[in-house]
Amino acid sequence: METKLKMIYWKGEKFWVGKLLEHPEVMTQGETLEELEENIKDAYLLMAMEDVPEDHKIRELALNV
Repeated sequence: METKLKMIYWKGEKFWVGKLLEHPEVMTQGETLEELEENIKDAYLLMAMEDVPEDHKIRELALNV
Protein backbone atom coordinates (compact mmCIF):
# COMPACT_ATOMS: atom_id res chain seq x y z
CA MET A 1 0.00 0.00 0.00
CA GLU A 2 1.41 3.37 -0.98
CA THR A 3 0.66 6.60 0.87
CA LYS A 4 1.47 9.93 -0.74
CA LEU A 5 2.17 12.88 1.55
CA LYS A 6 3.40 16.41 0.92
CA MET A 7 6.63 17.59 2.52
CA ILE A 8 7.37 21.27 2.99
CA TYR A 9 11.12 21.89 3.26
CA TRP A 10 13.74 24.59 3.38
CA LYS A 11 17.50 25.02 3.70
CA GLY A 12 18.58 26.04 7.19
CA GLU A 13 22.05 27.27 8.10
CA LYS A 14 23.52 23.74 8.12
CA PHE A 15 20.76 21.26 7.25
CA TRP A 16 17.71 20.78 5.09
CA VAL A 17 14.64 20.89 7.34
CA GLY A 18 11.19 19.54 6.51
CA LYS A 19 7.79 18.59 7.86
CA LEU A 20 4.75 16.81 6.50
CA LEU A 21 1.81 19.08 5.64
CA GLU A 22 -0.69 16.34 6.56
CA HIS A 23 1.14 15.60 9.85
CA PRO A 24 2.96 18.78 10.95
CA GLU A 25 4.14 17.02 14.11
CA VAL A 26 6.46 14.96 11.87
CA MET A 27 9.50 17.19 11.37
CA THR A 28 13.16 16.31 10.81
CA GLN A 29 16.37 17.35 9.06
CA GLY A 30 19.14 16.02 6.84
CA GLU A 31 22.51 17.09 5.47
CA THR A 32 21.19 16.58 1.93
CA LEU A 33 17.70 16.71 0.45
CA GLU A 34 17.88 12.94 -0.13
CA GLU A 35 18.79 12.34 3.53
CA LEU A 36 15.92 14.62 4.61
CA GLU A 37 13.47 12.56 2.52
CA GLU A 38 14.69 9.30 4.07
CA ASN A 39 14.59 10.76 7.59
CA ILE A 40 11.06 12.09 7.17
CA LYS A 41 9.86 8.70 5.85
CA ASP A 42 11.42 7.02 8.90
CA ALA A 43 9.89 9.61 11.26
CA TYR A 44 6.44 9.11 9.70
CA LEU A 45 6.65 5.33 10.01
CA LEU A 46 7.76 5.61 13.65
CA MET A 47 4.78 7.87 14.38
CA ALA A 48 2.28 5.77 12.43
CA MET A 49 3.45 2.44 13.86
CA GLU A 50 3.84 3.56 17.48
CA ASP A 51 2.22 1.03 19.85
CA VAL A 52 1.56 -1.46 16.99
CA PRO A 53 2.85 -4.98 17.79
CA GLU A 54 5.26 -6.66 15.36
CA ASP A 55 2.76 -9.42 14.52
CA HIS A 56 0.18 -6.95 13.12
CA LYS A 57 -1.90 -7.46 10.00
CA ILE A 58 -2.94 -4.94 7.34
CA ARG A 59 -6.29 -4.75 5.60
CA GLU A 60 -7.10 -2.18 2.92
CA LEU A 61 -10.40 -0.34 3.38
CA ALA A 62 -12.47 1.65 0.91
CA LEU A 63 -14.42 4.62 2.26
CA ASN A 64 -17.16 6.52 0.46
CA VAL A 65 -17.13 10.11 1.68
